Amino acid sequence: MILGLSIAAFTKLHVAISLIGIVSGLVVLYGMLGAQRMPGWTALFLVTTVLTSVTAFMFPAVTVTPAAIFGAISLAVLALALLALYVFHASGVWRWIYVVTALLALYLNVFVLVVQAFQKIAVLHPLAQTIVLLTFLWLGFGAVRKFHPEAMAPARR
Repeated sequence: MILGLSIAAFTKLHVAISLIGIVSGLVVLYGMLGAQRMPGWTALFLVTTVLTSVTAFMFPAVTVTPAAIFGAISLAVLALALLALYVFHASGVWRWIYVVTALLALYLNVFVLVVQAFQKIAVLHPLAQTIVLLTFLWLGFGAVRKFHPEAMAPARR
């Protein structure tokens, strides 16, 4: 039992939170590429991505696993993203720090999704990860170039 749920039910909850984080993160990325602030979607993305990592640490584990390492990296990256966006309002150097850390957190979640989805088809795993990495690098460069909140009108809610 984890938080009063069976491990199977908790796993479903964890996966649902993760998928919400990924979908909302893709919406936020789309907004970045279009130079649009999306405060509601951004908050949903950041909260669910933090919850994805936090709930992952609740699963029973005897040793340090790659998932735990990814979770720790993700939480550190998300702390920077939250600081850059909500404390420093993505101004100056904090703009690209926010974009890079938000996209890195999204990438880590998508990476884990792809790994888990392709575990049973081993030959596809390296190909899938290469495609995901190249896609995120391409999108990340585009978002860093186009996302300039200081030049935008106040956020619409």
